[in-house]
Amino acid sequence: MTAHQQTAASPFIRACRREPVPHTPVWFMRQAGRSLPEYLKAREGIPMLESCMRPELVAEITMQPVRRHKVDAAVYYSDIMVPLKAIGLDLDIKPGIGPVVADPVRTRADLARVRDLEPDDVPYVTEAVGLLTAELGGTPLIGFAGAPFTLASYLIEGGPSRTYENTKAMMYGDPELWAALLDRLAGVTAAFLKVQIEAGASAVQLFDSWAGALAPADYRQYVMPASAKVFDAVARYGVPRIHFGVGTGELLGLMGEAGADVVGVDWRVPLDEAARRVGPGKALQGNLDPAVLFAPTRAVEAKAREVLDAAATVTAAGGGHVFNLGHGVMPSTDPDTLTRLTDFVHRTTEA
Repeated sequence: MTAHQQTAASPFIRACRREPVPHTPVWFMRQAGRSLPEYLKAREGIPMLESCMRPELVAEITMQPVRRHKVDAAVYYSDIMVPLKAIGLDLDIKPGIGPVVADPVRTRADLARVRDLEPDDVPYVTEAVGLLTAELGGTPLIGFAGAPFTLASYLIEGGPSRTYENTKAMMYGDPELWAALLDRLAGVTAAFLKVQIEAGASAVQLFDSWAGALAPADYRQYVMPASAKVFDAVARYGVPRIHFGVGTGELLGLMGEAGADVVGVDWRVPLDEAARRVGPGKALQGNLDPAVLFAPTRAVEAKAREVLDAAATVTAAGGGHVFNLGHGVMPSTDPDTLTRLTDFVHRTTEA
């Protein structure tokens, strides 16, 4: 039996497909690492990108929150810059800063450095996914990749940005170069996801972390074609495709239209309103504010219940719901809070 067949009846996959579930499935973005002491110990002295290239370490870190929290899905431990590093771009992840690109991509000549990704570029991914699916059994593994817009913004800016001035300057000022860059990044991203799916990932999530910086008309014109290319490229595998961005309340409908089966929602838009914006035929994922986890247990449970109540109207109308945070787990979060929250959602929603 393949990994995909083993996980087909899991609550997570069933919710993604908008099928009845025994309880609302739970996983947390950035659950693999960040807040866990066992993660910090496993990664001690190992740079971020290097840690993503050691199959046994990747498998161990990916499994840690599944063992500890009893979540309904594992998410592959990686970083959105891994495929860009794999194709030879000079970049690193600096502690306290984030991804830093030595030579930003801003001209047609620079575009030549963004080559296609081949499976042989990332043998550690195939090996790590194989280790994971063997241990996970019926628990799904979610594949992971950054979306073309977010990758492009890092490559153009040279690192994190709050204003995206260089990114938008290219987008508006040289739309042909912009389209060529995003199209090439869509190919890299699709190839990276295919490697994960073919090795056994049961679902994939495309993180467009910075898409919230765009107006809907600009997203539709300049970004959606590349995201759609990624989703189209993996459609034949039949695994659920999740699309998530931060501050994307105005883009939720378009993000679904790009080809997602599940639309991730941050904490700014209630799930019942998100369902209205996305329209029928999609499941939703989210959307507890990660900062709520620093409040007392009774407050966490009250806010989680608000999410579940809003989601109940979605599922009653034939939609699906995967409980998650509205963004990633913060590094200083108490892991026990996540364990209690997982249990609370399971108990509260048991059929």
